[in-house]
Amino acid sequence: MTVKNIERIRRGVITVLMFAVSVMFLLPFIWMLSASFKIEADVFTYPIQWIPTKWHIIENYKEVWVGKFPFYKYYWNTVKVTVLTTATSACVSALAAYGFSKINFAASKYLFLIVLATYMIPHQAILVPQFILYRSIGFFDSHLGLIFLSSFSVLGTFMLRQFFMGVHNEYMESAKIDGAGHWRIFWKIAFPLVRPAVATYAILRFIWTWNDYQNPLIFLRTDNLYTIQLAMQKFTTINGEFYSLIMAAAVSAILPLLLVFIVGQKSVIEGIALGGVKG
Repeated sequence: MTVKNIERIRRGVITVLMFAVSVMFLLPFIWMLSASFKIEADVFTYPIQWIPTKWHIIENYKEVWVGKFPFYKYYWNTVKVTVLTTATSACVSALAAYGFSKINFAASKYLFLIVLATYMIPHQAILVPQFILYRSIGFFDSHLGLIFLSSFSVLGTFMLRQFFMGVHNEYMESAKIDGAGHWRIFWKIAFPLVRPAVATYAILRFIWTWNDYQNPLIFLRTDNLYTIQLAMQKFTTINGEFYSLIMAAAVSAILPLLLVFIVGQKSVIEGIALGGVKG
C-alpha cells in the first residue's frame, strides 16, 4: 500500500469520526426542532419520533409569537439592544485599537497595560458599583444602560489592536504626506485593511449580547423592556407543562444566531486567515 493510499484512508477515517461527532452535537437541536412541531402528547413518546406524526407548526409558533405571552415584543427589544451594542462596541474598539497601535503619545504603553489589566477583574465583582452608578445617573431599567454596559470591550480593543499593528506604517506616512489626518487615515486606509477582523469581533459581540442573561436580569425591572433571555425564563415558568411551546420558543430564540453565523462565517474565516498571515 502506497503512502498516498494510506493518507487517503487516514483522511477518510477522520472525516467519518468528525461527522459522527457533529451528528451527536446536532441531535439535541434536531430533537428540539422536532418537538416544536409536535402536539404535546407526542413530545416524550418512546422510541423518539424524529418526524412528527401530527404537525402543529402554525399552532405552536402562533401561540409563542402572538399568544398570551407575545414573543415579538421581547424579540424587538433584543434585536434593538444587540444591534446597537454590536455596532457601538465594534466602532469604539476599532478606534481605541487604532489609537493604541498607530498613534504615539505619552505613556501609551502604560495606559494600554492599565486597560488590559481591567480584563482580569471578574464582571461579577463590579456589578454592585455599576448598579449604584447606573441608578444614580438614570440608566437603570433602560435599554440605553444595557447598550452602554457592553459597548466598551477590553477584549475587542486588544484583539483589534493586534490586527492594526500588522498594518504597515508606510501607508500611514504616505497619507500624512498627502495631508490626511488620523480620522481619514483610519476610515480610508486602516479600517478597510482590518475589516475581516472587525467583522469577526462584531459577530462574536452579537452572539455574546444576544445570549446575555446576567446584565438584563440585574439592570432591567420593567416587563416591557425584557430581552429574549428573560422572556424565555418567564415563558418557561408560565408554560412549564407545555414542552412543545417551550421548544418552539427556544427554536425562535436561537434562529438569529444561526442566521448571523451562516451569513458571517466567511468573514470569520477571513479574519482567522488574516491573523495567521500577519502573525
